[in-house]
Amino acid sequence: MPFQWPLRVYIEDTDLGGIVYYVNYLKFMERARTELLRQCGGSQQALMADDIIFVVTRTECRYLSPARLDDELLVEVSIERASRVRVSFQQRIVCQADNRLLCEADVDVACVRASDMKPTRWPDNLLQSMKTVTKSLPAVEEK
Repeated sequence: MPFQWPLRVYIEDTDLGGIVYYVNYLKFMERARTELLRQCGGSQQALMADDIIFVVTRTECRYLSPARLDDELLVEVSIERASRVRVSFQQRIVCQADNRLLCEADVDVACVRASDMKPTRWPDNLLQSMKTVTKSLPAVEEK
């Protein structure tokens, strides 16, 4: 089972049509990756103090079904591939009420030195912990 982070849709997340504004799905995914990092013992403040930051280098997203105000969602995070400096995450957002797949994305995140933005290794203990916490994605009904 992948790492999962629950959230609720608030009015600020929606557009004039009453559905989640498309860019907010990416924000939800960012928050889930941050919570995964936190669960694995990573602190962005501590990493920044060590001159390490993470930058998104690629995002490919498919929007399949809309989320609406007050929907309870589950953001899933799995590691698809990992190298010394880049991790490819597979992320999905599912509506908890009916297990409907709303959005899925592939997100590449590089580890860089904050001081010069040059690639650097992901901390080994953090990467290993993230691999342990994340698993294969479960089957979710796609409509």
